[in-house]
Amino acid sequence: MERFKHILAKSEKNGKMTLVQHLSDVASIAVQIAKYIGVDSELAYKGAILHDIGKVSPQFQKTLSKGFIRPPGYVFRHEIASLFFISLIEENDRPAIIDMIVAHHKSVYNDASKMGILDLIDSMDDPFATHFIDFELWVDDALAILSHYGFIPKAITKHQAKESFNYVVEHCEAKKYGYSKWKGLLISADHLASEMNEDLHKIDQQLFIKPDLNFYNRTGELFPLSFIAGTDSRKHTLVTAPTGAGKTDFLMKRCTGRVFYTLPFQASINSMYERIKSDLKNTNAQIHLLHAASILKVEGESIEEKILQRHIGASIKVLTPHQMAALVFGTKGYEALITDLYDSDVIMDEIHTYSETTQAIVLKIVEILCSLNCRIHIGTATMPSVLYNRLLDTLGGSSIVYEVSLSDTVLDTFNRHIIHKADSFESLEDVIVDYLNKKMKVLIVCNQVGRSQKVYKFLDERYPNVKKMLIHSRFKRERRSQLEKILKNDFNTCAEACIAVSTQVVEVSLDISFDLMITDCAPIDALIQRFGRINRIRNSKTIGVYKSIYVIKPPEAINDASPYKIETLNRSYDVLPSRALLEERNLQQIINSVYQEIEFVDINLDAVYTDETWRIKELWHHPKSALLNALDIESATCIEETDKEFYETANYIEQSKLEIPVSYRSIAFNKLDKLKSGTRPFVIPSRAYDINQGFKAQYAKPIFYDVTNRFL
Repeated sequence: MERFKHILAKSEKNGKMTLVQHLSDVASIAVQIAKYIGVDSELAYKGAILHDIGKVSPQFQKTLSKGFIRPPGYVFRHEIASLFFISLIEENDRPAIIDMIVAHHKSVYNDASKMGILDLIDSMDDPFATHFIDFELWVDDALAILSHYGFIPKAITKHQAKESFNYVVEHCEAKKYGYSKWKGLLISADHLASEMNEDLHKIDQQLFIKPDLNFYNRTGELFPLSFIAGTDSRKHTLVTAPTGAGKTDFLMKRCTGRVFYTLPFQASINSMYERIKSDLKNTNAQIHLLHAASILKVEGESIEEKILQRHIGASIKVLTPHQMAALVFGTKGYEALITDLYDSDVIMDEIHTYSETTQAIVLKIVEILCSLNCRIHIGTATMPSVLYNRLLDTLGGSSIVYEVSLSDTVLDTFNRHIIHKADSFESLEDVIVDYLNKKMKVLIVCNQVGRSQKVYKFLDERYPNVKKMLIHSRFKRERRSQLEKILKNDFNTCAEACIAVSTQVVEVSLDISFDLMITDCAPIDALIQRFGRINRIRNSKTIGVYKSIYVIKPPEAINDASPYKIETLNRSYDVLPSRALLEERNLQQIINSVYQEIEFVDINLDAVYTDETWRIKELWHHPKSALLNALDIESATCIEETDKEFYETANYIEQSKLEIPVSYRSIAFNKLDKLKSGTRPFVIPSRAYDINQGFKAQYAKPIFYDVTNRFL
């Protein structure tokens, strides 16, 4: 195919790949996916070869030229031109092939860019004619390429191309409610092949490996769940047990296929990723991490390892449920996510630790996962019975859910915290001094980033010679990654006095163990998770040893209680013991007294799956704005003004290092500059960021821009 090497699939800026190489790569992956999900691999191959054949058109090739500027109103969708060739496919096979081609970039209707095929039917006089321009100049080359890949070439006249186009339009207009597995297959294969460029051979043997999880059948005297068999024949799992009882091992040994392990916070999934990777280092399992900054966790690894973090086929993926929210709202790529998730094991660890809206999304995810034949394993230390029963019902009841808990006698061995109540942080200075004098480790947890910064600044001024750090979610991603390592590997093992100030990012599955905690009052379930960072190490010497936790009285102002409801904080504070042992056997009763009922948020109007029925048509997907409107977790990114020039020319890895995740609402209406490259970050004044304190919202306003930088 040497004579076609001038025909490109991607421009030089995006990797400069020839079309024939790209088609071959996509077909190779598509066949693997088809075999994995149990669909016709020959159809997958044909659709993959055809999906981009329209790129042979000079109309597309000129868009790859350096300096090309798209004229106003210019429309050419290569996937529509590719559909002119479906007459080469037997009629019975055409529906699957069309699904793979027509919507692998755009929703066929109501696309965000209004470029779906049905959008163009509505908005253009003759979209066929626009895409047929110069067809006679490139059709022979396209047929020669297809012939190389096993197609029987037949001359295609304008009349035949028009018939094919009309056939596709009728196919799209007749689509029923549901999702297209063929679209999901092609999107998955296309995205992975595009990222890998010429290195596809490096991952051929790394996709869809069923992990060997025998490691998690280990037993240990201190981990009571390790002695409970994981072989029960029931499909799903609900396990309730304290931190340190061996929940992770138990959930993992319940899995029989590829695994998606979900946790609420980035710090906790980073920690879990490192743990699982260490556990399974002697197996061939491919373990990947999925979040916005995951690329930084694999820095130093091979390029294929970095790329695979975001794509299909890992043995184990560690992620937050937010990465699966596309399932609920039918946003772009949700079919590819279904392709990856289908018939897998999904572990959901501490799913109650979210806002009410996010909790509703997670419940909906569970409902959809059940429809995808997934095996769902839920672990918790602190779940209200109201939520537990809702999940049990969603999963199908006790007949198909393996419910596991520990006896009161065993729970008594997990008692480890003496709870004290305090009126204010300031009233605890003598306690802090006492622990510092004893060379102990102090962990202070705040509910708000701004408050954590004020506490850190106060302590830094009061105890300048004491080792200390601040960690929260509003640091540059590279700095955040560094802070997590420092917290876990330095402060956690510190033999001298030290103070760590944090927000909720330390609550779940972060393997640290401090001597004293001072914490803002939070909902009781979140508090119990926080308590797990104190006296966490469990061995024969620590059982029966109790350490102190001081909980600060809830604020009176509603804004000061954010992100929690002040009523929940007051109830949580009231049920805590005072100057007394917190007994594990009583935790469920304590939690239930705070959450006697839960007002579940109804998101069915926004969800695309309700009452076991899909409410979105095949080949459609919703604009991202639908997700942002429904979620209360919407986020944005920003960068420092001094990083702007480098950011605009950097690759996505370097860009990611500089980005600061922030709440969209906290910054969107400040009239800040916004870049058009990367994640389109807002540009904040350098005064609004500090290496030790992170993002400082009060300075994220144009009046604080550096005048010198503004005129460079």
